[in-house]
Amino acid sequence: MKRQSRRAFMQATAACAGFAGLNRLAAAGEEPIQGFDETATTTQENAVWKPVSDRKIRVGIVGYGVCRFGAAFSFQDHPNVEVAAVSDLFPDRCSELAKVCRCEKTYPSLEELVKDDSIEAVFVATDAPSHPRHCITVLEHGKHVASAVPAVFGSLEDADRLLEAVKKSGLKYMMFETSAFRNDCYAMRQVYHAGGFGQMIYTEGEYFHYTDTPIDSYKNWRLGAPPQWYPTHANAYYTCVTGGTFTDVSCLGMPSTADRFQPGSNAYNNRFGTEVALYQTSEGGMARMVESRDIPGSHGEVGRVRGQKGSMFDMTYDGLVDISSVTLAKPPLPPNVDAGGHGGSHGYLCEEFVTAILQDRKPLVDIAAALNTTVPGIVAHQSALKDGERMKVPQYSL
Repeated sequence: MKRQSRRAFMQATAACAGFAGLNRLAAAGEEPIQGFDETATTTQENAVWKPVSDRKIRVGIVGYGVCRFGAAFSFQDHPNVEVAAVSDLFPDRCSELAKVCRCEKTYPSLEELVKDDSIEAVFVATDAPSHPRHCITVLEHGKHVASAVPAVFGSLEDADRLLEAVKKSGLKYMMFETSAFRNDCYAMRQVYHAGGFGQMIYTEGEYFHYTDTPIDSYKNWRLGAPPQWYPTHANAYYTCVTGGTFTDVSCLGMPSTADRFQPGSNAYNNRFGTEVALYQTSEGGMARMVESRDIPGSHGEVGRVRGQKGSMFDMTYDGLVDISSVTLAKPPLPPNVDAGGHGGSHGYLCEEFVTAILQDRKPLVDIAAALNTTVPGIVAHQSALKDGERMKVPQYSL
């Protein structure tokens, strides 16, 4: 048996990065948004980043709202990227995004930016309901696309349209799921592929994001939204560990006492502040995935995995397989690229997307993985509306 404690692991490999975004918030006198204050990341000792190409990809960035995601993933600092143009519907935000990304060219909308033939790829950091429409537009203009989460927002029809657009284009699509490159999820993936868990029996993922006052959002899309419509930070602890899918779901919801979840107070007619989904997985195991906007106290993205040969929670592996040869720490990032927030995942998502284009390979969270991580939450909410009725989950593949 090989046991590795979190303390020992972190002492051996931890490095902190990604404070640029926090510094901007502090300078503006704003409270850091949950997740951006988590910047500790694991990095392989004595390893050096090696470029896979000397080519620069011309990238367009769209969206600089309250989370400032457009500049949060270090495209502007990656040695294989030139930020060719930026856009936001609000001129002041567009100007600030251009300044932060050290880019001179701006466009008033995504629809104008994608007409620029010099741009090869676009990062979509717009409002969640617009993600599928915007990504389809980018693909139809012959450009690779990456999107903030979720891939789609409450619509199975949008999922089908987005999948078809990716297939038709033959271009790269990647969803920037932060849990995929959190220290623990990354380590779990390494152990899984090394056979340390065997067949996965039971998995848990939790995303608790409580706020007294809802985070501002374009056209109030966040206000009272069904928690399971934003499921990826929890679901990734199965899909981004194993590459598997959820096949069936039964979900229960807890009505909230918060004003934003009362009848008529949100655009979704949603009253659930917490939804707990129990899935059957493609391996025949089970997964419990929790999404809550209604529970104060501890928060964040948390996962636990338990297989036939071993289990892992946080950074602690407890199993029958010797994993001493498995590298659990993440590889180094390019110089000047911060690991960033959400558990030191931001820089790694950028690096994964960029290198997938340069190497002409599938990115980790490609369209199939993105939809198999996102869509189960849509069906879970449907189940909650039917008092936990067991329902089939659509399956997606390329």
